[in-house]
Amino acid sequence: MKDCSLVPVPQSWECREGSCLVLPSSPVIAPPEWQSEAGLLTGWIGAALGRGANPCGGPPEATGASASSGPSGCASVPAIKILRDDSIAPDEAYRLLIEPWGISLAARSGAGVLRGAASIRELLLSDGPRLQCSEIRDAPRFAWRGFMLDTARNFFSVGFIEKMIDAAAMHKLNVFHWHLTDDQAWRLALESAPEVAALGGRRRDRRYQWPVYAEGFYTHDDVARIVRFAADRHMTVVPEIESPGHATALLASHPEFSCRGGQDASLRFEPENRYGIFEDILCAGSDDVLAFMECLLDEVCSLFPGPVIHMGGDEAPKERWMACPRCTERMKSEKLLHADGKPALEQLQAWFMNRMAKALENRGRRMAGWDEVLEGNTVRSVLVMAWRGHAAGEMAARRGYDVVMCPQTKACYLDHKQRDIPEEPGQLGVCTLEDSYRFEPMPEGLSAEEASHILGGQGNLWTELVYFGRQAEYMLYPRLCALSEVFWSPRESRDYRDFLRRMAAHGPRLDALDLAWRRTMQE
Repeated sequence: MKDCSLVPVPQSWECREGSCLVLPSSPVIAPPEWQSEAGLLTGWIGAALGRGANPCGGPPEATGASASSGPSGCASVPAIKILRDDSIAPDEAYRLLIEPWGISLAARSGAGVLRGAASIRELLLSDGPRLQCSEIRDAPRFAWRGFMLDTARNFFSVGFIEKMIDAAAMHKLNVFHWHLTDDQAWRLALESAPEVAALGGRRRDRRYQWPVYAEGFYTHDDVARIVRFAADRHMTVVPEIESPGHATALLASHPEFSCRGGQDASLRFEPENRYGIFEDILCAGSDDVLAFMECLLDEVCSLFPGPVIHMGGDEAPKERWMACPRCTERMKSEKLLHADGKPALEQLQAWFMNRMAKALENRGRRMAGWDEVLEGNTVRSVLVMAWRGHAAGEMAARRGYDVVMCPQTKACYLDHKQRDIPEEPGQLGVCTLEDSYRFEPMPEGLSAEEASHILGGQGNLWTELVYFGRQAEYMLYPRLCALSEVFWSPRESRDYRDFLRRMAAHGPRLDALDLAWRRTMQE
């Protein structure tokens, strides 16, 4: 009998005698409300067993075929039955029973069905059509299990993003954080302001002496396709619009939105070809900036139906604000002052971010921001993404903020090298597979109330030096496999040696998904 090979490891796995033969023609029988999930599982089965060439699974098919199942009347083709069981909790939990005469998958929600279907998919990809009889009971440890792809520094196609979402869904991740804007590019087409992507989505590559441009942006149709693809896999898309810093690509079309541009009409910007922190940011004293952001959020919220919109908030230098008459007047009029009467620049940023949070609240959404939003007096409804270290997330939780843990310190920054050698791609640090696996999102010493604010975590792939999809795959996997287990599996079930054992079976699954993953896992 086989040991469990699933990644992430489930809550419980009970291996039993016998096996079940699954065929491409095996019917998937589901209640009417779960026909979409059943159709996706049907496509995954066909792809895993060689029917069709799309590793992401085919389109939903009719799944109402009848088949007898059970020990007293085995069908000639074993069926997969999807059953509703409202006693199974939480929503993403499932129970999977593999028996010689068929498979039953029970859950109380479509999300639970999809997580159980991901386990079936994994088993078929590694074991083939004959599955070991077993019973799996499984549920997530954390509600937020995400990955971030930076498409601002380098552009990735819609098809590639779908491929990454599909691979993440197999690992039971449920959030795609889509970094759309930065100093180097603005990737979201706006019907209300087409000039923003036209100028901000085109960057000169100054490695060449002659004019060469890198360009690309996502249309409304592109966004709708990705949102729909993710929703089919019960994955939420969280778009990120950087503000007030990392805004050079926006200033390329609207230089007047900067402090200096508001005073000098001849000033011009272009998307940056360098990387770092740039002094020209959105002017917090400009009413035109606020009006533009309100209009922008109308369009963003119409495109992205998820509950969370990320508004950045990180790495916003204040030198321009300090010298700006409009920002100075804003601080005076809003009483954003220190006790000695001097302007409080951190409070000005908090005021700006609170305006964004209120604008989103008025549209039925919640704002997320990087952990710099803790500086000043940002409203407690803001979701904090703790990137500068574990301590930032702990502090946020103690102050009553909900937190997503994604620290760059040997844990969740997947642009870091996977090994500290010159030949290894990556930048700004080293994060090995073991580092990611041993990451613990829950800080020690929190009270039960404080711990409830740790929603989960995510892996972040910044792409300053990641130019192509194959590079992105190499940087993501297998570290995202490790993080998926950190976010999903019970803490007491995690064992790095056992994870490496299971990766021996999991590697062929990554191959089947056509991922260029890093195969050397032990150094």
